[in-house]
Amino acid sequence: MGVAVAWCVVKSADLLAEAARRRTFAIISHPDAGKTTLTEKFLLNAGAVVTAGSVKAKAGGRSATSDWMELEQTRGISITSAAMQFEYRDHMFNLLDTPGHKDFSEDTYRVLAAVDAVVMVLDAAKGIEPQTLKLFEVCRTRNLPVITFLNKFDRPSRDPLELLDEIETQIRLRPTPATWPVGDGEDFLGVIDRRRNVFSRFTRTARGATMAPEELMSFEQAAAIGGSAWKRAMDGCDLLEAVGADVDLESFLAGSSTPVYAGSALTDFGVKHLLDAVVELVPPPPPRPDRDGVGRPVDAGTSAFVFKVQANMDKSHRDRLAFARICSGHFERGMTMTIARTGRPFATKYASTVFGAERSTVEEAFPGDVVGFVNATDLRIGDTLYDGDPVTFPGLPSFAPELFTGARPLDTGRSKQFRRGLEVLEEEGVVQVLRDPDMGDSSLVLAAVGQLQFEVFAHRLEAEFNAPVELTGSPYQAIRATDAASAERLKTIGGIRILRRGDGATVALFENKYRLQRLLADEPELTLTPLNAEFS
Repeated sequence: MGVAVAWCVVKSADLLAEAARRRTFAIISHPDAGKTTLTEKFLLNAGAVVTAGSVKAKAGGRSATSDWMELEQTRGISITSAAMQFEYRDHMFNLLDTPGHKDFSEDTYRVLAAVDAVVMVLDAAKGIEPQTLKLFEVCRTRNLPVITFLNKFDRPSRDPLELLDEIETQIRLRPTPATWPVGDGEDFLGVIDRRRNVFSRFTRTARGATMAPEELMSFEQAAAIGGSAWKRAMDGCDLLEAVGADVDLESFLAGSSTPVYAGSALTDFGVKHLLDAVVELVPPPPPRPDRDGVGRPVDAGTSAFVFKVQANMDKSHRDRLAFARICSGHFERGMTMTIARTGRPFATKYASTVFGAERSTVEEAFPGDVVGFVNATDLRIGDTLYDGDPVTFPGLPSFAPELFTGARPLDTGRSKQFRRGLEVLEEEGVVQVLRDPDMGDSSLVLAAVGQLQFEVFAHRLEAEFNAPVELTGSPYQAIRATDAASAERLKTIGGIRILRRGDGATVALFENKYRLQRLLADEPELTLTPLNAEFS
């Protein structure tokens, strides 16, 4: 008995040590702020890639390792979130790159459910943009600590003090600069490291394709070459010191302050400062609260949370990958876990780590790690897996759709492929599929947050399932959740259609928003509930 107890203690100590090495975070930003470029430079500085832009676009140009989907490479935008694992300073990083486009905010929200902190990238010339603000609100909803990176100082930029004021007034986070820019654009000289009291001089590489050498200088040396730009930067630092704007770990973890770093992702300057900040500031995996709000200890029985499903990452096998964050325990490939939603066993024989589109078999994983389960057809977004003591983590909501369209296959001879593609893309959450219970797929309606989701849906149906589709448009302007009794009444009113969502929920579509408002006023007994109003 004593030997068994000692073994368990050692095993638990090893598990806690491995968990303490993990840093699981996402990078989020407004489109074109440099998020995917920063992701590439993280990999470059950690030695995970030799040169940035290692995935080749069709025309031979460079595209990002994290942007594995063909449509992402050809259009130059991030459409789907990517998970990458790499080591840096004896820590294991689990980095989740996310879409920046507002039409994919639902996918971003799912990713934020799987991380312990975020790095928010701001364009130093533009500052806070609408999507930036929305993403920060999602971070606040999940109480996620935020590190801010002011990017593109090698181009003409706004006054950094003005950017800090914007962060504080619009996002309600107290900015605490760790590094401070000296100049901008052609006059960008580097950054002052306020925590180490040294100056890091800006050096360029060939479009940042290799690591930028760090040239450290004393303040006296920097003053000799910095001229008026140095004086302005030092005046800014004096002001920051006077107001006590220093990095504070406690307020950062509480979500009330944001450490701020400055640099240029494209030229790989300031990226190492940011990587070091992830090691030093981002917390290791904490206990994850279950549905009752009780945290499951990190060293409890193995548990995991499915936050994303992605099909056809491997074109040669047409597979389906369920991404799960390990929340507690020591995961070992081949172990049998239980799906909390169904109570059914789930074999983990086909488990992978993912690096962009590439994958390799994973034999073990620890809290904070992201594991991809291959062809896990029984798993859905929001599922909990567990071994040992049962647990169910809170699920993930669907965003309230704002746009609607009909869809039908262009080639009726490929109806089978159309239905298969529809099933897969619905499970992934690319769009919401609304069906008439009496008519099935012959008269369906697609619902989405943004127009680009429909474009991705149509592209993938044709490219991955060889099922070209026609989007026929829709007259509907609003959607509400309803119940069976209210649905019977609504069916008698013109301009309203009752449909069933994939999760079984009954919804009412309205051709006219004013009719909806009139119904709410005239017949308050009807059940007409906004869909996830807190995220809409």
